[in-house]
Amino acid sequence: MTAGGGVIERLLLPRVEEALSDTRVVVLQGARQVGKSTLAEQIAGRRTSYLTTLDDSDVRRFASADPVGFVTQFPDGLLVIDEVQRVPELIVALKAAVDRDKRPGRYLITGSANLLDLAATHESLAGRAQPLTLHSLSQAELEEQPDSFIDAAFSGRRFLGHRSSLTRHEYLDRACRGGYPEALARSSSARRGDWYDTYVTQIVNRDAMDISGLQRLADLPRLLRFIAARSGSGMVWSSLASDSGIPRTTLDPYVRLLETLFLIHVLPAWAVNFTTREVKQPKVFLLDTGLAASLLGVVPDALGPTVSNSPAGGLLEGLAVGELRRQLGWSAQRANLYHYRDQRGVEVDVVLEAPDGRVVGIEVKAAATVHPKDLTGLALLRDKLNDRFVGGYVLHTGQTSRMVADRIVALPLDALWRREAP
Repeated sequence: MTAGGGVIERLLLPRVEEALSDTRVVVLQGARQVGKSTLAEQIAGRRTSYLTTLDDSDVRRFASADPVGFVTQFPDGLLVIDEVQRVPELIVALKAAVDRDKRPGRYLITGSANLLDLAATHESLAGRAQPLTLHSLSQAELEEQPDSFIDAAFSGRRFLGHRSSLTRHEYLDRACRGGYPEALARSSSARRGDWYDTYVTQIVNRDAMDISGLQRLADLPRLLRFIAARSGSGMVWSSLASDSGIPRTTLDPYVRLLETLFLIHVLPAWAVNFTTREVKQPKVFLLDTGLAASLLGVVPDALGPTVSNSPAGGLLEGLAVGELRRQLGWSAQRANLYHYRDQRGVEVDVVLEAPDGRVVGIEVKAAATVHPKDLTGLALLRDKLNDRFVGGYVLHTGQTSRMVADRIVALPLDALWRREAP
């Protein structure tokens, strides 16, 4: 994987290799242009394999005309099928093939849509496939830092040795650049903006049309723009419907489509009671902050601390949420991502909950200074959860780390992806 000419090791690669060792079908999924094909080629090069892509019109005609012949064309090794959502009828043929021959590592398929969310493929692949999601490049990958903040946080590490040289402007520059390799290769924000415009158009005209029969696909870019503007805020669906011009009664399928295409991430509300979680407002983020910044038409120089109604806070929160979501793909510690807000308006930007109920809380601040009021939500969670609360972190754009309360630490934002200083 390359960005700007350098080779970048994808941290999901060992998980894909591991899954191929014990699973019949491995599904490498993620948004278009995040590097799925490149990673699939790298994995294919390590074993006896045959790689084919359904973006090729001749290959697509073969797959559509003879799905059974297509999936059985390379029986003695790994068959890699790139962009499988372009010929959905292959899924039924894959099911039949792996039911006849249950050897692991037979198929690696990639898709620019969440195949297990599509009704036509969910039942066919259930129990036979391991889905793994590749996102655009994380800051950890760009910095060549394989350590997981999530693993360290759940182990109780406080990161008090961490120091940063980054400034608020530099964090915003990273957020505005995003993580798509092709966008990062562009030399200026204007050129990246051109790339993002073309990218969104291609998503609407190709991938969305491949998997959806919705009538108003041309409204997707505007819907994405309004979601980007609400990053970091509780989502009021009726307000989004009004602003986007999509009736509230028909909005949900469009939001689900954007999720299926790996363009947005819905962060549900956290509460001790699962029923309560379902009725509270979620937050919604674009999965790549570079795409969000492009849709909003903002650059770091226009996001100064004195700018009123600036999206800087939402972009930095989105940067942190995206980094955590990517790390969950390779961290040893399993966890789910939430946000917290009580009836009084006390908030925690990110709540990580492990399967055993342990919780790590994270606040994200665009400022370099942490004030006592910034600890309110984390302190409330700590006092409510007692021993279940492993630790809380206030991530800021300053340069030093310090304990600010029992089990609560103020940390530079880049502690999410940079190793702690010795």
